[in-house]
Amino acid sequence: MAPGSKAERKAALDAGAWMFNVVTSVGIIMVNKALMATHGFSFATTLTGLHFATTTLMTLVMKWLGYIQPSYLPVPELIKFVFFANLSIVGMNVSLMWNSVGFYQIAKLCIIPVLCFLEILFDKVRYSRDTKLSIMVVLVGVAVCTVTDVSVNSQGLIAAIIAVWSTALQQHYVHHLQRKYSLGSFNLLGHTAPAQAASLLILGPFVDFWLTNKRVDTFNYTAIVTFFIILSCIIAVGTNLSQFICIGRFTAVSFQVLGHMKTVLVLTLGFLFFGKEGLNFHVAIGMILAVIGMIWYGNASSKPGGKERQVYSAPSEKTQKHNILSSQSELDQKV
Repeated sequence: MAPGSKAERKAALDAGAWMFNVVTSVGIIMVNKALMATHGFSFATTLTGLHFATTTLMTLVMKWLGYIQPSYLPVPELIKFVFFANLSIVGMNVSLMWNSVGFYQIAKLCIIPVLCFLEILFDKVRYSRDTKLSIMVVLVGVAVCTVTDVSVNSQGLIAAIIAVWSTALQQHYVHHLQRKYSLGSFNLLGHTAPAQAASLLILGPFVDFWLTNKRVDTFNYTAIVTFFIILSCIIAVGTNLSQFICIGRFTAVSFQVLGHMKTVLVLTLGFLFFGKEGLNFHVAIGMILAVIGMIWYGNASSKPGGKERQVYSAPSEKTQKHNILSSQSELDQKV
């Protein structure tokens, strides 16, 4: 295959993976918003457990059909991943409960700087000036869109810190596990989804009762609520899979930066379908800034030196031998 066609094919696959993630993520947010805001189903942690249970069923079917080949992931690595992932889910829910919406959004924006720090620390990634500036433009744009009232309390601050760091560690860990154990997205989901489903379905009802003071088993499950729960679970399969695909193809930082495109889309759709107030001036300016920053980031990070992993390779045996002989030759000449 010619280099040009290979690059075009990669670009097409990257765009397809990203659009898959955007469509499923925006879809699940819209369905969950209708489920929780309109029909009062506020059991987010238990619902996430149902999402992973459905994803587990999908991976079992894919294994049975032969699309997922046997792979290896050590149990300690699996436990570590599930701990970060579940802590992220609970932490985000608690942060939203204990903080104002404005501070919750600021905390979510902090995930990107934390991921940048993790990539610099563990992956030896270096960012160009343009890449850093483009990330700043994205953060400012999304902040203008979403941040309104900001009030902070000590327990809310602790919850936000836990949520931000656990989310960043979980997303960075996805990329790490895929690289280290040569795991595809389906394979990694096949390992992690059952463990997350089991743990969240066991702990979820207790966490939700603590957060809402309501019991999931006494909720009035009407036909429309059941329909939205099933629809949410079906879309969640695509969301979970596309997240692993995107982080595997890009990086966790790129996934977060481009992920704010979903925030812009959700805001737009929210105004169209759920909003009571119009699309005001400062929100429109924030959306424009965010989109400009995302386009700039894509361009800057793809340029040589925009975002690259620094590789420190030890000198080869041949090079070392050559250096020794050269040094010996210089000594002989001096003698």
